[in-house]
Amino acid sequence: MKLDRYDFKILEILVRDGRITKSKLAEAINLSVSPCWERVKRLEKAGIIEGYSARISDKVQVHRTPVWMQIELKQHSMEAFSRFEQMMLATPEVTECVAVGGGVDYLVKVEAANIDQYQRLIDDWLISELGIERYFSYIVTKTVKCQAPPLRLESD
Repeated sequence: MKLDRYDFKILEILVRDGRITKSKLAEAINLSVSPCWERVKRLEKAGIIEGYSARISDKVQVHRTPVWMQIELKQHSMEAFSRFEQMMLATPEVTECVAVGGGVDYLVKVEAANIDQYQRLIDDWLISELGIERYFSYIVTKTVKCQAPPLRLESD
């Protein structure tokens, strides 16, 4: 699906304010309400807009301890990667997981109730057949910035 400047503007606005009214969104991109809303529906149907959510302040979420991890696997086969990724998908405490290059296989964000729960999770992973060779843990002490990246037209 090819996106035009109106589509990108809609996405840019919805990333900042997913609760904007139809009329305010239409006004912001200089379209009438019906064509604007049809574009939003088309973006949703195409899977470009995957959903809407709320960002909850860290002040409210007192029962979680975010920890970033670097993880290296023992084996670098498709089977080993698949087994590891399936475990990450099945673990509710894992809120982000990305495969990376450069000496580390994965960066994983775990949000546990406390450090003890985090360590129990890691202990379970280590005694399972998950294939972790080495891991490094980084306990988050403060979130400095967390936002979606700016959207750019393909021609930019």
